[in-house]
Amino acid sequence: MPNELAQTAARMVAPGKGLLAADESTGTIEKRFKKLGIECTGETRRAYREMLFTAPDLENPISGVILFDETIRQTASDGTPLPDLLAERGIVPGIKVDKGLVDLPFFPGERFTQGLDGLGDRLDDYRRLGARFAKWRGAIAIGEGIPTSQCLRANAEALARYAGLCQAHGLVPIVEPEVLMDGAHDIKTCRWATEATLHEVFDALVRYRIGFKEMILKPNMVLSGADCPRQAPPDEVADMTLACLRRTVPVAVPGIAFLSGGQSDTAATANLNAINVKAQALKTPWTLTFSFSRALQASPMAIWRGQAENRAAAQQALARRARLNGAAAFGQYDPDMERAA
Repeated sequence: MPNELAQTAARMVAPGKGLLAADESTGTIEKRFKKLGIECTGETRRAYREMLFTAPDLENPISGVILFDETIRQTASDGTPLPDLLAERGIVPGIKVDKGLVDLPFFPGERFTQGLDGLGDRLDDYRRLGARFAKWRGAIAIGEGIPTSQCLRANAEALARYAGLCQAHGLVPIVEPEVLMDGAHDIKTCRWATEATLHEVFDALVRYRIGFKEMILKPNMVLSGADCPRQAPPDEVADMTLACLRRTVPVAVPGIAFLSGGQSDTAATANLNAINVKAQALKTPWTLTFSFSRALQASPMAIWRGQAENRAAAQQALARRARLNGAAAFGQYDPDMERAA
């Protein structure tokens, strides 16, 4: 099984390829649909995801797709299970398995992730349905006096226990400790919080005997807070992010797939590109790629709007955004490509 997991992990971070995160909960996608006037039903969610997964040439820049529990059980309009539809295109199906965030008692403003109870049985079910990797997200807030060491420890322990269950049940774990953009903090504060988070996470992964070659790390980029008056440019984001990773992430981890974390689609692509340009000069040991949700889906969702006649144009928008991020994963993206596309 370890060899199979390592092979799957390597496929997920193949050069120039990244992940499409289509694992929004029903509540989250309902909010996004509502803003665009799209009715949110099981059928519209299925039609939307099928539209994404059947975009032409998607398998070229996309190596895997993270699904939600509802989606992994749905079928395409021709009756093909959605995980099978992806696998037939050479795209690895995956599944979000955490059950969301809850408040950490006695630690105001801090949260941890629930969902470990019964996870082993759920992983077996998801593997039977076609999943070959899983994802669990921890969320770390920056604010007055936070993050605390106890919050970091609680989230790291949960991530490590989840990762161990995944590897024991035949799935590659995506370990996602996200330091949130929310706030007016500067990029140096984000770097401190991200470095502290990753140190705690990898300490827990070592203690729980997780195989590093059989996992993928999905961290935030090191960014200025969303409300910070000075937004760090891509070169600075790249310097800070790589300095942080080089101090915390073991060489054995095959790849790092960054989350977009609320960045615009163009900003996420530009920052990913800058990271890869500098990483090539530094000869970093990992593949550095993307695992984006809104930064891939915002444009196609706005074009689709639940209308069948908009399907082809929405698919073109997704394929275009994915190609640009594929170029950024090689360090070959240029903003002029936006206009040309």
